[in-house]
Amino acid sequence: MRRNRANAEMDSAQILLLYFFLLFSPSCAEFSTRVGINYGLLGNNLPSPSKSVKLIQSLKANRVKLYEPNPEILKALSGKKLQVSVMVPNQLITNISSNQTLSDQWVETNIVPYYPRTLIRYLLVGNEVLSFFSDQDKVTWHNLVPALRRIRASLKTHNIRKVKVGTPLAMDVLGSSFPPSNGTFRSDVAESVVRPLLQFINRTKSFFFLDVYPYFVWSQNYQTVDLDYALFETKDVTYTDPKTSLVYRNVLDQMLDAVFFAMDQLGFPKTRLWICETGWPNAGDVDQIGANIYNAATYNRNLVKRLTTKPAIGTPARPGLALPAFIFSLYNENQKGGPGTERHWGLFYPNGSNVYPIDFSGEVSDYSGYPPLPKAENNKPYKGKIWCVVAKGANLTDLGSALAFACGQGNGTCEPIQPGKECYKPDSLVWHASYAFSSYWVQFRSGGGTCYFNGLAVQTTRDPSKISLSLSLSMGIWLVKRVI
Repeated sequence: MRRNRANAEMDSAQILLLYFFLLFSPSCAEFSTRVGINYGLLGNNLPSPSKSVKLIQSLKANRVKLYEPNPEILKALSGKKLQVSVMVPNQLITNISSNQTLSDQWVETNIVPYYPRTLIRYLLVGNEVLSFFSDQDKVTWHNLVPALRRIRASLKTHNIRKVKVGTPLAMDVLGSSFPPSNGTFRSDVAESVVRPLLQFINRTKSFFFLDVYPYFVWSQNYQTVDLDYALFETKDVTYTDPKTSLVYRNVLDQMLDAVFFAMDQLGFPKTRLWICETGWPNAGDVDQIGANIYNAATYNRNLVKRLTTKPAIGTPARPGLALPAFIFSLYNENQKGGPGTERHWGLFYPNGSNVYPIDFSGEVSDYSGYPPLPKAENNKPYKGKIWCVVAKGANLTDLGSALAFACGQGNGTCEPIQPGKECYKPDSLVWHASYAFSSYWVQFRSGGGTCYFNGLAVQTTRDPSKISLSLSLSMGIWLVKRVI
C-alpha cells in the first residue's frame, strides 16, 4: 500500500509538473524562431489527426495553424509541445461582432475543452477578410475589429490570458507596395479598418498576421523579376529603394518592408509582424510556370535557414527583427478549387511520404545527403497549345452539371455542339463536356476562369485531333476523337 501510494504521489507530481510546463513555458518560447506549419483539411484522402501530428513533429516544427477548431485535431495535439493557432470562420464574424453571448459560446465550445493541455496560443478571427478575392462584403470588413474585441473579451471571461487575438490579411490589403518605401494601405480600408486593427494589435501586444507569397510576384512578373531573387538564391541581383537607399536581395524582404512602411505611415512603427502563410507550389497546371518540386524545396529550405538564423536577420527596414512564420502547407489538398497550384503546396503527399525533405529547426543547412531534387522543367512558359478536356474517372452526373454551367456563361460557348451544328457529333456527354470546357477556358481564363470544374477537367498538351483520348468513366468508356 505504501508503494502504491508513493507511485500515486509520483504520478500526481508528474502530472502537476507537466501542467505547469504546458501552462507557463510557452511564454518563454513564444518568440522561438523555429518555423510552424499550416494544417489544412481540404482533401478527401488525408491521414488521421494522430498521424498528421507525428508528421508535424517529424518536421521539427514548434507551431501549427488550424483553419478550423477541429475537435479530433485539437485532441491529438493535447500534451504536445506544439503551439496552436485556431481560426474563427469568416461567416461568424458579423454575428460575433454584435453578440457577446455568441462569442462567449464559441470560445466555450471550441477552446475551453482543450485548453491548456493543447497549447492554444493564438485565435485568428477570419482569413484574408479584406482581400479582393474574399467572398466577404464590406459590412464584414467593418465588423472585423469589433469581432476581435468580442473574442478577446470572451477569452478573459473564461480566464484564458495567454491567447493572443489577430486576423490574417493578404498582401492586397496594400494599395501600393513598390518600391517598399511607398507601401500604403488601400484607401478603402486604411482608416476605417486597418487603423483600429493596428490600435487593437498594439494595445493587446498581438501581431499583424500576413499571408505573403513571393511565388505570385515572380510568376506574374517573371520577365522582370529574377527567379533566384525570389528563391533567396542570388547574391548578385539586388534592388535599391530610391527613397531610402535600402538594398534588397530577395522578394520576400521587399514585400514585408512594404507592409512595415505602410504601418509606419499610419503611425504604428513598432507593430510586430507574423508571416501567417508563405510557401511555393510543388506542381501546377501546364500554363503555371515555376511550380515544381525543385523551386518549392529551394524556397522553403532557404526560408527556414533565413528565419532561424541567430541573431535574427530581419529585413532591411527592420534589421535584427525576429519573424515568426507558418509555411503553407502540410499536405497537397485535392479538394481545393482554382488552378492546379492550389492543390500542390504540401510538404507531404496524402500517403504520408514527403514531397521533399525539410527540417524546420534550421539545424540542417546541407541537404547534400538527401535524394537529389528533380530538375525544374517549367521555369519558362509553355509555348505550345493547351487543351482542357474531361478528366479520367469523371462522374457522369457531376459532368452534366458542369456542362450546363460552362454552356450557361454565354458568348456562344456551346453553340457549335448544339444539335445539327458542326461539332455536335459524336453525340456523347464526354465529348460535349470536353468541347465546352475548352471553349469556356479559352474565353474566360483571362478573367480567372480555370480548367478545373471541381476536378472534372484537366489540361493537356496532347492534340485531341491526332489522338484518341480514352476516358475511363464510372459508367463506361467513351472515346473523344474530334478536335477540341
